[in-house]
Amino acid sequence: MMKTIFHTYKFRLKPNSEQKILLAKHFGCARFVFNHFLAERQEEYKNEGKSSNYYTQQARLAELKKGEYEWLKEVNSQTLQVALRNMDTAYQNFFKKKSGFPNFKSKKSKNTFSVPQNCSVDEYKIYIPKFREGIAYFKDRKVKGVVKSMTLSLTPSGKYFVSILTEHQYEPIAKTGKVVGIDLGLKDFVITSDGEKYKNNRFLTKYQNKLAIAQKHLSRKQKGSNNFEKQRVKVARLYEKVSNARKDYLHKVSLDLVRNYDIVCLEDLNVKGMMKNHRLARQISDVAWGEFVGMLTYKADLNDKEIVKIDRFYPSSKTCHNCGYVKKDLKLSDRKWVCPECGANLDRDVNAAMNILSAGLADYTCGVSVIPEMVGDYEARTPLIH
Repeated sequence: MMKTIFHTYKFRLKPNSEQKILLAKHFGCARFVFNHFLAERQEEYKNEGKSSNYYTQQARLAELKKGEYEWLKEVNSQTLQVALRNMDTAYQNFFKKKSGFPNFKSKKSKNTFSVPQNCSVDEYKIYIPKFREGIAYFKDRKVKGVVKSMTLSLTPSGKYFVSILTEHQYEPIAKTGKVVGIDLGLKDFVITSDGEKYKNNRFLTKYQNKLAIAQKHLSRKQKGSNNFEKQRVKVARLYEKVSNARKDYLHKVSLDLVRNYDIVCLEDLNVKGMMKNHRLARQISDVAWGEFVGMLTYKADLNDKEIVKIDRFYPSSKTCHNCGYVKKDLKLSDRKWVCPECGANLDRDVNAAMNILSAGLADYTCGVSVIPEMVGDYEARTPLIH
């Protein structure tokens, strides 16, 4: 059954020299508006205990364009309003305790600006206000649906991109009638209850030596010099390569799971807490569990599939999926073990995935938790589903 969705297409842009100058003005003006009015709110709150709202500052923005900061007129006015709205949202979220206090934007990080309307795309170019001739882009697929807005960005490596938000009709992936439990690990990235394993490619480790050499060369350059900027771009491109390779792999694995299964059960991992383990922090960061779960979740929702998360304290690795015996002294180094109760030979990760599937299905089908108490009579817990 078709349904209406919002979808984003991302393409790399190839602006000419004049367009790069105008793009730089848009990035700079959007950044200026964000920082100027954030600083204004900080000062007002410090002196008066309260600060202006979006509409008051919107009026002040119009005054700035007529007076001291007349150069703001050189860019699309709606882009400046979006920057102000983004600042207001970030500021309000802080007081609603949804996020931390917004940071001031720096031109050294990723530069962005948005165009909320009056934008379009054809086979060769994108069109936004102030760019009448259009900006050429590298097309690798057709843009479907009605274009709603665009966001242009400049990465630290010097590449220009556009994200095009569209609204169109989408047909979800067909149902398979299959369910699966997955265990996320470091030795192997994803282990399924069917025994399939997706390897951990360790992208950051793969480029670690190249990054170390590039960073060392960068540290020897004089800041602000042309050689420093050239080397900074080289470092940024290496990090970008690692990030792109990782995202590509995460997309492929998450899509494969959504295509093959209707229900995916997994543990609700505390990734932020696990990152405090300094011995494993780099590996956990490299494997990107949080980003993967986010991809898996939105793809499942898009295709009317289900993601079931079980309690992170459920002893999935220590519990025998065959008889329910809990081996309390199981070590992290024990990749395989034999159940002393029923004699089953267990692969640590596959066994965990099978237990996660059982627990997830129990929660999903009848709302009954199968998570046993950490102490007590394990034989009295809810039976596992096979």
